[in-house]
Amino acid sequence: MRPIIAITGDQVHEVSPMINMNNADMAPNEIKRAVTLAGGLPIVLPVSEDSPAVTAELATQYVTLFDALIVPGGFDVDPTLYGEEPIPECGPTLRPKDLFEEALIKATVKSGKPIFAICRGIQIVNVALGGTLYQDLATQDLDATIKHAQEARGDLPTHHVSFTPDSELSNIFDAKAYVNSRHHQAVRKVAPSLHVTATAPDGVIEGIESNNNDQIVGVQWHPENMYRDSQPNYDLFVNLVERAENFAARN
Repeated sequence: MRPIIAITGDQVHEVSPMINMNNADMAPNEIKRAVTLAGGLPIVLPVSEDSPAVTAELATQYVTLFDALIVPGGFDVDPTLYGEEPIPECGPTLRPKDLFEEALIKATVKSGKPIFAICRGIQIVNVALGGTLYQDLATQDLDATIKHAQEARGDLPTHHVSFTPDSELSNIFDAKAYVNSRHHQAVRKVAPSLHVTATAPDGVIEGIESNNNDQIVGVQWHPENMYRDSQPNYDLFVNLVERAENFAARN
């Protein structure tokens, strides 16, 4: 049996006047394809817009249905979740998605099941576990001197990242990688249960992992757009499937 890999859905508004897809819960096709090729069974979890109590209840029950969780990219994270008011450069947010993912991340962490976070995913995981973000790198991080919101085609790499030795990411990529980059927010204060395992040349955090175990792996780039031509980016999805299988075997 393939391990079930849950992907949090994103809400799409007014996709087309010809079809009724307002508020449709969708996940990137490339993530679903990568999971399937890596040996997993992808499912998409719809965003809850219920009360916090109901959302937490749903998150706890959802965790019983899957073996590992992917938190993908999307809108900016609502800065009020980490105690800040939005600055003018903060982009569109979707608070119901933030609150649902926050509850789901906490429930998944409590269960011990693996998490793989991508781009915005690394940011909401960090926030859910007690960290903060740069709302806008160009405005708030004067050391961010390279282009993180690329204008090149999304499947093409545009800057390098370096990895911490003996991390999950370094085991997959060795010391360095050339990645794509489509973000203007980034991890600022790292959550206490996480540590940095990848950085860009200007010091911007590009990878985080959980302390003392392999439960959480997060990257700031988009491996789902590069896995077809990059074995290490494909191996990120293989790694998640293997972590899900290993967790199931232990439990």
